[in-house]
Amino acid sequence: MGGLAREDRRRWGVGAVVILALGGLAIAVIVGVVRGAASAQSMTSAPVTVATASVSLYVHVSGAVNAPGLYVLHPDARVVDAVAAAGGFADDAESSGVNLARPVSDGEQLIVPRVGEVSAAGPAGVAADGRVNLNTADEAALDTLPGVGPAIAGRIIEWREANGRFASVDDLLSVSGIGPKMLESIRDLVTV
Repeated sequence: MGGLAREDRRRWGVGAVVILALGGLAIAVIVGVVRGAASAQSMTSAPVTVATASVSLYVHVSGAVNAPGLYVLHPDARVVDAVAAAGGFADDAESSGVNLARPVSDGEQLIVPRVGEVSAAGPAGVAADGRVNLNTADEAALDTLPGVGPAIAGRIIEWREANGRFASVDDLLSVSGIGPKMLESIRDLVTV
């Protein structure tokens, strides 16, 4: 009988160790999941990040926003992210004058107009300094560039739709009909 009790205690001991080990493992998994969810939540709810310059966009947000300033955004950021980083629209913002879905470009100045003001950005894809933004310009804006007619303007837009945003002005060389000579003639008139 003494042998049977010892064997039962040993089984109970092994069983207890297995249960404790499984319990510890379950706790570790739960802690990892909670930490991962908190990390993912903080990344998605905060559009402003500090990242390396090569993978970040610097955008100057001014006008009718609550906290105008220079913000570092993710490379795939849109105007909505820039406005959110600047504290959202001010009470007197003309929010209908802002295309929140438009992607932003590195070095861009985004000016949110106030009620009664016209956006300083001008026509679609034309920056406040008058340069044509290759990533946001429509065909009419591209057509204003010397040597670029409706056909080449259409090819620029087609390239952008097929390949994504222009990373640099030199990417224009990938567009059919644009060579080094044409690129140099429009280099100072365009931006990304």
